[in-house]
Amino acid sequence: MKTTKYFTFLSMLILLCAGIWSCEDKLEHEYTINEPVYMPTEEFKNAVKTESAKEMLVTGKIYFFQDYILVNEKFEGIHVIDNSDPTKPINSKFISIPGNIDMAIKDDVLYADSYTDLIAIDISDINTISIEKRFADIFPFSLPPTDNNYQIGQIDPEKGVVVGWKVKRISEKYVEPKYYPYYDDIMFSEASMSNGAKASAGGTGKAGSMAKFMINSNTLYTLDSSSSLRLFDISNPDQISKNGTLNVGWGMETLFVYKSNLYIGARNGMYIFDITNPFAPQFVSQYSHFMSCDPVVVHNDLAYITLRAGNFCGQNTSQLDVVDLSDITAPTLLKSYSMENPYGLGIDDDMLFVCDGTAGLKIYDASDPLNLGSNLVKVYSDMTPYDVIPLGSILVLISPEGLFQYDYSDINNIQLLSFITIAPKLD
Repeated sequence: MKTTKYFTFLSMLILLCAGIWSCEDKLEHEYTINEPVYMPTEEFKNAVKTESAKEMLVTGKIYFFQDYILVNEKFEGIHVIDNSDPTKPINSKFISIPGNIDMAIKDDVLYADSYTDLIAIDISDINTISIEKRFADIFPFSLPPTDNNYQIGQIDPEKGVVVGWKVKRISEKYVEPKYYPYYDDIMFSEASMSNGAKASAGGTGKAGSMAKFMINSNTLYTLDSSSSLRLFDISNPDQISKNGTLNVGWGMETLFVYKSNLYIGARNGMYIFDITNPFAPQFVSQYSHFMSCDPVVVHNDLAYITLRAGNFCGQNTSQLDVVDLSDITAPTLLKSYSMENPYGLGIDDDMLFVCDGTAGLKIYDASDPLNLGSNLVKVYSDMTPYDVIPLGSILVLISPEGLFQYDYSDINNIQLLSFITIAPKLD
């Protein structure tokens, strides 16, 4: 009897184990990913071209050159706005540049990033542009942003350049000792000549305060997410050459040149480099602040820095810092002003323009920097401005709502000159 019960129990155990093993063989793990969409490498290299004007959708940085305003369409290219009449700007052309975010121009050569590459484009004839030179693998490997929180699928560089994503449901059979897929987290941040209020009369344009490309004389400086400042000799458009790399530290975000100094806005402060020798920047000093996102502009002996909190930027405080640079080796905070969530800013003599995000554009009389709060000239709260370029009497402003231009020649009678609508993003 005991023997029969033992064999009955053993048989049931074997059947149970077999059933478990059978189920395990059928176990599947399901999850959703962003599957890469590729552009073949050869197609990517030949994708830079002039096209008919396109509607502005997801805009980024802005640049002013001669009679043109250039507006970045994030990761797609550059809108060319004919601004010969600022009251009637015309969206005239689109330069397709896959992976583009930053730009700068000197002597009819447009310098732009294209994912990992730096390209120099001859734009002397905007209708028939051509690549003068391509520097491959200058910038760290980068990917276009996603609009969701799904994991990123496996990337195969042999298939080309990742230019987008397709949401896909994956079902995989679970077999020991296979483990669940693991993906590294990838952070995407938002995120030229800027040495004065007036537009250059020569062959160099002017960028906004969010720029990571900056031209000073015959030197192009580029800043990338790996904390590298890269230097290029652009004195001869036919012989553009890389002239060195400087490790400037983590969290560097924006570039600005004033006189003989290069100012770098970083998440933990402002860094100042002497560029008397443009190809050998020398560290001068640092102004430290709490962790935040911040561009910087400079006029005379003062630096204006916007500190934005939230997201990847750090703390919960947003403000405008006014910093004394009378002793360039020891920058000192003069005063801080509370802000909502500021982005770019611009300075033109005693006129200060601050893009305070959801609080709108704020225009200050900065003749008394210790009393900016009492000298707020105008607030435009019907927009969420991203960046500005002051041009002596005309302000160019980009926001998710559109491209604006204002005449501020009379501080007491600032006038809207024109407005090009940006199409609302559809979910």
